[in-house]
Amino acid sequence: MINNVTLVGRLTAKPELKFTPANKAVASFTLAVNRQFKTQDGKREADFINCIVWGQSAENLANWNDKGSLIGVVGRIQTRNYENQQGQRVYVTEVLVGSWQKLEFGQNQGNNQGQQAPQQQAPTTGYNQNPFGNTSPMDISESDLPF
Repeated sequence: MINNVTLVGRLTAKPELKFTPANKAVASFTLAVNRQFKTQDGKREADFINCIVWGQSAENLANWNDKGSLIGVVGRIQTRNYENQQGQRVYVTEVLVGSWQKLEFGQNQGNNQGQQAPQQQAPTTGYNQNPFGNTSPMDISESDLPF
C-alpha cells in the first residue's frame, strides 16, 4: 500500500509545541495549501490541512517558523477517532509529518506584527551541501571527452 503526502503551504499560526509525559516533543499546526484553480470570481481557494510532527523535528519546526512561514512537508495521512465529552464519536484526518523544509527566508517573513524578525541561521540538514565537497573545476580538454 502507498500512503505518501507532499504539501507546500503556509502556516496559519505558530506551531503548537507540547511534550508528552515521557518528554517526547510533538507539534501540531495547520498548513494552508492553495488550490490549483481559481473560482468563477477569480479568487484562489485554499485547503487547511492539520499536521502533526514528533521529536526533534517538532522542536525545530516550532522554533524556526511562525505564522505565514512557507514550508514543505512530506508525510502520510493518518486517521484517528475519539469520543468527545458529549459522547459523540469524532473522526480526525491529519498528516503525520516525516520531514519538513523551510522554503522561504526573509526579515519580516511570517511576522504580521510589523516587528523585525531576529536574524538567525537556520539549522542545516546537509541536503543543500555540495555532495562532492569543495572541489575546483576540472581541467579537461575536448580530446579527453568520449563524444
